[in-house]
Amino acid sequence: MQPVSPSQFRAAPPPTPRAPVTGGSARVSEAVARAIGARKQTAENAAPRDPAPSRAAYRMNRLWLTPSFRFFMRRVAPALFIAGLVAIWFADDENRLAVTDTYAELKREIQNRPEFMVKLMAIDGASEEVALDIREIVPVDFPISSFDLDLNGMLAEIESLDAVEKAGLRVRAGGILQVDITERTPAVVWRGPHGLEMLDPKGHRVGALDSRLSRADLPLIAGEGADKVVGEALAIFKQAQPIVTRVRGLVRIGERRWNLVLDRGQTVMLPEKNPLGAVAQVIALNQAQDLLDRDITHVDMRHPGRPTIRLSEAAHEELRRIKGLELGVSFR
Repeated sequence: MQPVSPSQFRAAPPPTPRAPVTGGSARVSEAVARAIGARKQTAENAAPRDPAPSRAAYRMNRLWLTPSFRFFMRRVAPALFIAGLVAIWFADDENRLAVTDTYAELKREIQNRPEFMVKLMAIDGASEEVALDIREIVPVDFPISSFDLDLNGMLAEIESLDAVEKAGLRVRAGGILQVDITERTPAVVWRGPHGLEMLDPKGHRVGALDSRLSRADLPLIAGEGADKVVGEALAIFKQAQPIVTRVRGLVRIGERRWNLVLDRGQTVMLPEKNPLGAVAQVIALNQAQDLLDRDITHVDMRHPGRPTIRLSEAAHEELRRIKGLELGVSFR
């Protein structure tokens, strides 16, 4: 390869100077050129900008990266701001009074609408006497708004009646206050300290009686504490079914045991324990030996293994007379 000689290259011709531009366009071009030159000179003379953020900006950016701070600023802070505005508004007495009056008026208008008015009371499942008692203890002036009815208080008053076992209370369509009653079923008549009272199988008072003849279909019990053992009394009455036509009632003795009272002045004294077995034993003796058809006043079954009978006065005198005839002695 041969070296290149400098003579082989031609020198470039000098640039041809541009002719000066005349007119208005020339002045605009010169102004633009001066502005661009001044900007370049200012940029060259200005200090270079630091790309790093300030300390406050850095801390604020780091704080915004915290989820709890973002939640507070986006959710809690606006709510607190609104609550503060509302509190300031409600601090004025006139504003509070206006809100209260508006609410009361709106509530009254809604409650007194026709669809919420109760016009009458319907009672189902209750006897006429119980229905009258319910209307007396639940005095309601109809028509009345259903919002003004104290259903719980009314239900408590109804269930406090002795004859009511369970009650239901509701407002049904048509503006009717519906009362559903389940009455207690009387099982016995109890002659207690306060006179004649009807009791249900659990011993709960159902009502009072003026006369035993008013409920002659119910068995009679008497004595202090008899109302606490109505279930046992009913079991004894059931056991005594073979002689039920002669049974007059049961008398509680010492709150421990029963006496079974029969007609013709006869009494069966039952034991404290297992009175049903003693009743069954007496019925068996009666069926085998006509025990209760004899002239006796008491059958003492307090010791079931050793039954004892007590003769009437007439039978006792007759027995003495017969013995006297046998012995040839006269007892007078």
